[in-house]
Amino acid sequence: MPTANVNGIHINYQLEGDGPETIVLINGLADDLETWVLQMDDLLGAGYRVLRFDNRGVGQTDKPEGPYTSRMLADDAKALVDELGLRDVHLMGVSMGGMIAQEYALNDGGNLRTLTLACTYAAPGPFCSRMFAMWRDMAPENGVPFIMRDVTLWAFTVPFFEEREDEAKEFEAEMAAMDMSVEAYLAQLNVIQTHDTTARLDRISVPALVLTEKQDILIPVSLSKRLQEQIPGADWATTKGGHACMWEHPGEFNRTYLEWIGAHRS
Repeated sequence: MPTANVNGIHINYQLEGDGPETIVLINGLADDLETWVLQMDDLLGAGYRVLRFDNRGVGQTDKPEGPYTSRMLADDAKALVDELGLRDVHLMGVSMGGMIAQEYALNDGGNLRTLTLACTYAAPGPFCSRMFAMWRDMAPENGVPFIMRDVTLWAFTVPFFEEREDEAKEFEAEMAAMDMSVEAYLAQLNVIQTHDTTARLDRISVPALVLTEKQDILIPVSLSKRLQEQIPGADWATTKGGHACMWEHPGEFNRTYLEWIGAHRS
C-alpha cells in the first residue's frame, strides 16, 4: 500500500474507486484501515471514491511517542487529504474516529461536504472514563491483545455470540493476534480519555449525521444523542447492533449511511 509523508510522519493509506466524490474514513482505537473491509463493496458500488488509512500509532503508519490527542490525529487526516488533493469530501469517523472527525470539522470544516459521527461522543463522562482507566491500568500487565479481547465483549451484542459463534471466534482470534505495542496503544487511548468538544460543537456548520446503534453498551446511546443535540441541525439515525454494528450488521449500517449522504451529493 502507498504511504504519504505528512505532518511529520509516514501514513499508510488506500485510495480506491474513481467516483467524482470521495468518502474519507477514520478508524477507531487500535483499528487499522482493514476496519472498513465490510463497507468497501457497498461504498464503491454506490459510485464513491474511498480513502482509508492507518491512524498514527497503528498498522503500517508511524508510531511516534505519545500521548496523542484527537486534534493531533485530525491534523494527520487533514494533511493526508491535502496531500492527495482531495476536495469537498464526505468525512466519517467511527468511535475514536468520530472524535477525530469532530476536531477535523471544527478546525478544517471548509473542505467537507458532510460529516458523519458514528458510535461516538463529545466527552467520555464518568462511565466511559472509568472503563478507559481500567484499560490503561490493565494494558501494561496483560498486553494489548488481552484488552482487545475484553473490548470484543463490550462491542458485540449477546445474540452475536449466541447465534454466530464462528464469527465471534474469528474476531477473538484476530484480537489475540494483534500486533500493537503497549506504548502505542496507550498513546491512542489518551485520545478517547481526553477528547472534549462539548463547548465548541455549535461551531460545526457542515451537514452532519450522528449515527449510533440501538444496543451500544461501550459508548452509551445517550452520549451519542447528547452529541447530536449540540451540533446545529445535525441529523440522527440508529442501526441494528451494538458498538461494532459496522461489523455485526454491515448491510444495515452501510445502507443507513449511504441513504443519508446520497441526499448531499453534488
